[in-house]
Amino acid sequence: MKTKTALFLAGAAVLATFGPALAEDKPKIEVLTSWTSGGEAAALGVLKSEFEKRGGEWKDSSIAGFGAADAAFQNRIVAGNPPGSHQIVIGLPLVDFAKQGLMSPIDEVAKAGKWDQVLAKSVYDLISYDGKAYLAPTGAHGESWVFYRKDIFAKVGITDEPQTWDDFFVALDKLKAAGILPVAWGGQAWQEAKVFNMILLSQVGIDGFLKIYVDKDKSEASLKGIEKTLEILGRLRGYVDEGAPGRNWNDATAMVITGKAGVQFMGDWAKGEFTVAGLEAGKDYGCMLAPQSDGMVYVADSFSFPKLADGGATPAQKLLAEVVMDPKVQIDFALKKGAIPMRSDVDKSSLDVCAQKGLALMSAGKIVPDQAIILTPQQAGALSDFVDEFWSNASEGSAAGVEAFYGIFK
Repeated sequence: MKTKTALFLAGAAVLATFGPALAEDKPKIEVLTSWTSGGEAAALGVLKSEFEKRGGEWKDSSIAGFGAADAAFQNRIVAGNPPGSHQIVIGLPLVDFAKQGLMSPIDEVAKAGKWDQVLAKSVYDLISYDGKAYLAPTGAHGESWVFYRKDIFAKVGITDEPQTWDDFFVALDKLKAAGILPVAWGGQAWQEAKVFNMILLSQVGIDGFLKIYVDKDKSEASLKGIEKTLEILGRLRGYVDEGAPGRNWNDATAMVITGKAGVQFMGDWAKGEFTVAGLEAGKDYGCMLAPQSDGMVYVADSFSFPKLADGGATPAQKLLAEVVMDPKVQIDFALKKGAIPMRSDVDKSSLDVCAQKGLALMSAGKIVPDQAIILTPQQAGALSDFVDEFWSNASEGSAAGVEAFYGIFK
């Protein structure tokens, strides 16, 4: 009996000594995102479930709204208390963080997974800095989409998707005449900026879009394109409701889903909300490019890995990077989020008709980058402020707005 008691006490002592250490060895990570809507939460759940299946422990710190989540992240960076991972758009924002030594590279994981072979070179370059990979991309999104309920269009006599802006406004008039709010407008600056961009692309084309944002071109064609863009944007004011200011994008999507509004301008992440509502792309709802567009604006999400110690990426950070870039996870995530997988070697046959359209455009190179990719964070913020001010001030003419537009580059 004494022997058994002694063994028990000895065993208890061992557990007391090594138990906490064993618990600490379990990969734990806090993940900060702006993904809180139904579709976004479902997609994030795909990553969380797989991370936990592989032995990790996940703490979710999602905050509604990209701006709010980004501000919270920066505050935590300043306070010296960063999360283990943060949702970030691929592109120039990475450069600022990497230059300041605030991010841990995950190059070891990227090399083992041969990311440079399964990602487009342009994407791999955008997730890398100084020759090392820092971001794990989750999926790409097209931002030039107009979503609508097919039965609502049929009800008011819209038989074909409008191909020109003039035809589009005729369709909006039909919706208004039938007592249906024509446009479900998300009255936040970042949403308005995306509408500006999709209209701009329709007016100046892919080359013209890049000339304006990359070269800051002020040729007659560019000036006229911006002026026409502002004219179309201003004309849309007459088709939104008084409750639009401050409206979240997913609330606007819900207005289309429930038939309260005719169309919504939004990125293809809106499909996640349709999916949660049990609606099928191509059958219950349609996705068309903004009228007169020969391509689409795109953006891509990723996870960054803030530096938590001097030893580089932690085991939990490396595990999350592996999970995010797993081929099956990329597909499952895309189906929930409404995204396009970033890997080139996944089975895309399960993607919906809208994703197939977007994939075809990306494969053909008929894409231009969102401002968050192509501009500095300060310039991207200035663009949102410019568009929001123009939208809010109906008395401001489009000609005056052209000059104000170029102020974003100062």
